[in-house]
Amino acid sequence: MPDIVWSVAGFIVAISVLVCFHEFGHYWVARRMGVKVLRFSLGWGTPFKTFVTRDGVEWSIAPLPIGGYVKMLDEREGPVAPHERHLAFNNQSVAKRMAIVAAGPIFNFMLAIALYWLVFVIGTEGLKPLIAAPPPGSAAAVAGLQAGDEIVAIEGEAVQTWAVLGTDLIEHVLDGGNLQMTVLPKGGVPREVSLDVSKVRVDPEVLFDDLGLSPYEPMAPPVLTQVQKGSPAESAGLLEGDRVLAMNGDAIRSPSELVSWVKAHPGAIVEMEIERAGERSKRSVVLESSQTEGKAYGRLGSGVATPPDLWQDLRAERRLDGLAAIPAAAEQTWRMSWLTLRMLGRMVIGDVSVKNVSGPIQIAQVAGDSARIGLVSFLSFMAIVSVSLGVLNLLPVPVLDGGHLLLFAIEGVQGRPLSERAMAASQYLGFAFIGTLMVLAFYNDIMRLI
Repeated sequence: MPDIVWSVAGFIVAISVLVCFHEFGHYWVARRMGVKVLRFSLGWGTPFKTFVTRDGVEWSIAPLPIGGYVKMLDEREGPVAPHERHLAFNNQSVAKRMAIVAAGPIFNFMLAIALYWLVFVIGTEGLKPLIAAPPPGSAAAVAGLQAGDEIVAIEGEAVQTWAVLGTDLIEHVLDGGNLQMTVLPKGGVPREVSLDVSKVRVDPEVLFDDLGLSPYEPMAPPVLTQVQKGSPAESAGLLEGDRVLAMNGDAIRSPSELVSWVKAHPGAIVEMEIERAGERSKRSVVLESSQTEGKAYGRLGSGVATPPDLWQDLRAERRLDGLAAIPAAAEQTWRMSWLTLRMLGRMVIGDVSVKNVSGPIQIAQVAGDSARIGLVSFLSFMAIVSVSLGVLNLLPVPVLDGGHLLLFAIEGVQGRPLSERAMAASQYLGFAFIGTLMVLAFYNDIMRLI
């Protein structure tokens, strides 16, 4: 199946489920609070499917699956019959209105817990947190970490996979200071290591470079994958499955070594030694030169991997029984929510680059990639996005749920709602913020594609 099909299908499925669950939270609580619901719409635009249930609610499915809404009876949006005034949203108490508005994000968090529960029960596979040789001068090198060391615990909490390690490191680096880790050398005994993270930048783009931590790779010649049309690799007659042994006489022992070598030689004429079907040969290739942020990098035009059988001993699995998975899922949802909020705060003060903001294009690509990998990967992706939707919607920005909650809280304190002029001004500010955020997200997505 083409990548674009995976991306579109994964995006539609994920966003439809997440938005539907969010809006159902508003709908379900509104009905429980005695508010009349007029319409439940999944998607935007002219509906292509509409039906009305016995209770008078119009359910519709629209073609643009990037949102949805629940329309309630409200005197601010149209005339309301006198006998139904008590059913209108605007006539409910502040507490009831806040409960209805907060229900959407809360249902997103509940969905995330359910998804994480499924992930933990099904089980997740990943790489053991073994590290490659840290670059000289990095925090890991200063701490005495070496190639092949396995990080088994951080601050006393067990670490099973690289995915868990990544989240734990980001959390603790945000705290600063020294990080206590339990490390298991290959064939040795566990030892305690203190990692100084006080000077490590918290931006995910550079955090692991500053730490000097990267996954351990088995020492084996890398195998070429996905040779691109019109690329230097294709022009040189290279094929998927070729094993790269050397570049201009320099031995290549892993995919990362090949990537680093190619990047460091933009525009170079290279003699590659390869192995194909058990026979060795040499190929001459002219590397392309590409510019990234003003710096030139070499490009071969193919993917690269290590033979799959070499990774078997490095695999790890995490699986919990149904009962133990409940608190673990709740804790994971809380951790990801708090981490998202902290990263947003660091973005506001400039510690984290706004390049990390992703839009629909990037989300669709990740959705497609995770769907291709498997069910657990796709469920994990949906859980993370559900958490993000919950957190973002609770931000005190007008037009978002959090903005409505803020206005209701002000109304509750002063005993009356804000003036129409103040409400209109807040709406303009909210739309300006959302518009700016969308432009930034699309810009980042397009720059990633370029």
